[in-house]
Amino acid sequence: MNDPRHSLPVESSLVRRLLAGEFALTAEVTPPVSAGPAELLEKSAPLRGLVDAVNVTDGAGARVHMSSLAAASILNANGIEPVVQLTCRDRNRIALMGDLLGIGALGIYNLLVLTGDNPKAGDQPDAKPVFDLQSAELLAIAHEMTANGFIQSKTAKLTNEGVQPNTKTISTPPKFFIGAADTPIAEIEEKWLAGLRKKQACGTRFIQTQLNYDMDIVRQYSKILVDQGFTEHMFFLIGNGPLPSAKSAIWMRDNLWGVVVPDDIIHRLDQAKDPKEEGIQICAQQMQEMAEMPGVAGVHLMAPVNVPAIPVAIERANLAR
Repeated sequence: MNDPRHSLPVESSLVRRLLAGEFALTAEVTPPVSAGPAELLEKSAPLRGLVDAVNVTDGAGARVHMSSLAAASILNANGIEPVVQLTCRDRNRIALMGDLLGIGALGIYNLLVLTGDNPKAGDQPDAKPVFDLQSAELLAIAHEMTANGFIQSKTAKLTNEGVQPNTKTISTPPKFFIGAADTPIAEIEEKWLAGLRKKQACGTRFIQTQLNYDMDIVRQYSKILVDQGFTEHMFFLIGNGPLPSAKSAIWMRDNLWGVVVPDDIIHRLDQAKDPKEEGIQICAQQMQEMAEMPGVAGVHLMAPVNVPAIPVAIERANLAR
C-alpha cells in the first residue's frame, strides 16, 4: 500500500488492523424484518470483540429487511463497528448521495458499494429497479466526497459525454474506507482485470470477495493480486464461513453466483458424523491457510443461517482478538 494508506480513516478499527499488517476479520449479518433493534443485536452479539467489523446487508437477495443504514447505526451505537453496504438497485443518485452524507454524519467509516440483486429474484418481484448509477460511479462519488469534499453530479472520468460536472461543496466531508466486491479467479481474465483496475481507480481501498472454499483458487488469486500490483493499493478479504451441511453447500454452489465449493469439501461434510462441526473445522483450517498467504489481508466470514458458528471457527483457528 503506497500513498493511499495515508488518507484512510484511522478512526476505523478495521483500518487500523489492516494498516498494522495484521490479519483482519469481518463478518456479515442480514438485518431482520423488524422495526426493533433487539433481534439485530442478538444476532450480532456473538461477533463483538472477535471480528474487526460487521457487514450489514442492503436488501440482500432483493428481499425486504431493516435498512442497512439503520442497522449500521444501531450496531455503531452498541459498540460493534459496522461495514454498511449500499446498493445501486433501489435509489437514484439523489437518494444515494443523501445516504452517503447520512452514513458519514452517523460516524460510520466502512462502506461497501454493490450493484444489488435483480428485484425479480426477491420477495417483491414487481419492484422497479433503479440502477441510476453503476457501482463504479457510486464508488467514485464516495471517494470524491472523502478525498475532495464535494459532490459531483457527473464523474468526468467515467463518462464520455463531454459535460462539465456540477459540483457542490460538503461543509463536513465524510471519512469513508471504501470497499467493493470481487470473485476469486485462478487465471487472469481481461474483463476481470479491467473491472478491478476500474474499482481501484474509483477509490476502492478494500475488497471483500464471494465465498470460495477452493484454496488452490484462492492461492492463485492472491498471487495474481500481488503480481499485478493490486495489493499495493487495496486490501483483500476472502469470503469464507462455516458450512452447516453438504446439502447447504451444494445449494449455495448451484444457486449463488460466484460461490465455489469443491467436491472434496462437500464429501467431507457428507461423510461427517456431525456436519456442522465439520463445517466449523473446515472454516478454521482454511482461515489458518489464508493467514499465511501473501496478498490476503483477511477473511470475510458469511454464514447467514449459522452466525453462532463463526466465533467458534475463529477461536479454533487461533485468530481470536
